[in-house]
Amino acid sequence: MGNSAPDEPRPQSARAEALVEEFESSEKGWFWETGREGMLSYISDSVARALGREPADLLERPFTDLISSDSADGSAPSERTLGFYLSSHVAFQDLIVRAKTKNEVWWSLSGRPVHDEIGRFFGFRGFASDLTKMRQSEVELDRLARQDALTGLANRQALRRALDDALVSAVRRKHRCSMFLLDLDRFKAVNDTLGHPAGDTLLRLVALRLRDVIGKAGQVGRLGGDEFEIVLPNSSDKTELSGLAQGIIDSLSRPYTINGTAVSIGASIGIVTSDYDDRTSDDLMRDADLALYAAKAAGKGCFRFFEPEMHDAARDRQLMESDLRVALEKGQLRLVYQPCVDASSEDVTGFEALIRWDHPEHGPVSPVQFIPLAEEIGLINEIGEWVLRTACAEAANWPQNISVAVNLSPVQFKSPALPTMVRMVLSDTKLSAQRLELEITEGVFLSNDEHVHEMIHSLKAIGVKLALDDFGTGYSSLSYLQRVPFDKIKIDRSFVTGASDPQGRNAALIRAMVGLASDLKMQTTAEGVETQEELALVRSLGCSLVQGYIFGKPMPADDARDLAAKGSAALPEPLPAREARMRIIRAALLHYEGQVKGARLRNISSGGALVECREELPVGAQIKLDFAAGGHVDAEVRWTKGTQFGCQFKEKFDLKLLQPAAPATKATKVVTPNYLRSEDS
Repeated sequence: MGNSAPDEPRPQSARAEALVEEFESSEKGWFWETGREGMLSYISDSVARALGREPADLLERPFTDLISSDSADGSAPSERTLGFYLSSHVAFQDLIVRAKTKNEVWWSLSGRPVHDEIGRFFGFRGFASDLTKMRQSEVELDRLARQDALTGLANRQALRRALDDALVSAVRRKHRCSMFLLDLDRFKAVNDTLGHPAGDTLLRLVALRLRDVIGKAGQVGRLGGDEFEIVLPNSSDKTELSGLAQGIIDSLSRPYTINGTAVSIGASIGIVTSDYDDRTSDDLMRDADLALYAAKAAGKGCFRFFEPEMHDAARDRQLMESDLRVALEKGQLRLVYQPCVDASSEDVTGFEALIRWDHPEHGPVSPVQFIPLAEEIGLINEIGEWVLRTACAEAANWPQNISVAVNLSPVQFKSPALPTMVRMVLSDTKLSAQRLELEITEGVFLSNDEHVHEMIHSLKAIGVKLALDDFGTGYSSLSYLQRVPFDKIKIDRSFVTGASDPQGRNAALIRAMVGLASDLKMQTTAEGVETQEELALVRSLGCSLVQGYIFGKPMPADDARDLAAKGSAALPEPLPAREARMRIIRAALLHYEGQVKGARLRNISSGGALVECREELPVGAQIKLDFAAGGHVDAEVRWTKGTQFGCQFKEKFDLKLLQPAAPATKATKVVTPNYLRSEDS
């Protein structure tokens, strides 16, 4: 009993030491103590191990030597640092600091000053907890919140912040920033043919190439799907941006290898540059989207800068969309019919139904404008059914030996309801299935092959005929000719154009197509035949049928009914000889939508020219040509084939401006022009 009283403090002290030791060994926290001058007099062994030091090495050293100057949030260090508290003898709690180590270590420090009975300052005592894992989790969560999970690029939210910051910096520093909006061309075809895992792999490869091209010049991110955004905070020079955009297109257009399969895609880019105004991120996104739309409309695989006029174009397009939605019910759509004639007997074998839109304010609207719009806004199935029903009802009035051809959009072809709709129309109009010919383009074969096979099988089971339209201008794989039981292939007019030129290769290509079709028991229709010379040529090459202005332009239903009753299409009187042209190879500058592109003239007449350009232009494009012959020449693109196009001059051009000083008769060759083709031929 005598020993119990003096020994009681010892077990209590030992128990406290054991608890401290157990707490420190858990690595969840530790204790520290400093003297009057801020020198460490005690620190847990676990801290020394974390710092890769011996505990004795840390004693009698300033506590602040263990702490980095980095702040917890990456911003500038606060004035209330550990050194401040230790020197001012002020208690503190949950001060987050980073340790001076190679590895990232974060602590939360708390401490209070220690005084004796009469108030003299002896130093600090405190404890700390390890925040490293929590900080790493926060950093990872922040990274995931800013990063696209598939590609590792910045996501939509991070891009928005980057663009906001770039705009603020541009205003403050009195400069301009820029933004690219990028969309992949033909990406959907990869998803449809190779599957979504291959599409995901392709997106990752695209992300790597974008990073390589952009480098440190800006922030690259993915908005979603196959749409990317690039924020360039310090770039606004148009020449520099053009070079960068073209570099991106060239890089992304190089082939990829995915699971042993070669894949080729492209990219279209819309470019917008900030001005010294109050435009917001939303304003720039809207303008970049308009520029991207213009790039796609120009044939894809190119870039366009935003121009204020694009707002007007977008507004016009919105109005056209609204008008198109009511055009059908208001009776503004109509069909015209172009005859298809037997190449030998010149008997009419059928008509192709072509849609027209007579706008009450703007007059005739080209199908090139409103059909893609109808596909985009989901009206094509409704319009397509009206076309089929109207054409079949009209064909029911013709002799039994004359058929009607109706074009199917690739969007219509994807609809599972198409075969049922065709059966209903044939039943309602009492038209024999054998008299209906459905024309599809090569674009439908870019979608899922199994669906295409099932759809064709269903349509053939009805008894209708199938024709492959515009053969040779699209996907151009011979494999589908082997798999698909087409009744006819239609040779695109771009091959008929200039086929009589002895130095060209069009005639040889037509001959090969005719031979292939003959072996597969298919008929061939030569489209766009306009002259006696072209008619004689396609006849000699073995084409079964002919369609073009030489036998008739698209005509109203009444005229088509009269021609069908007559049964044959008499040839018109021989057309007068067309204007002579010069065969020429001459460099030129092409001005289109604010862009200047390099081009090359291949031939020219007083009315138009055959031009070759690196980028494809749409039919109807308004251009200016500069070939050092007395200023710019205004022209309109009338037909295209790849990178070549034919254009019509707005005013007659004097060929003498191009002739050399020597007699022109020895320097030029006169041939028939091939630059002007109308839309309906």
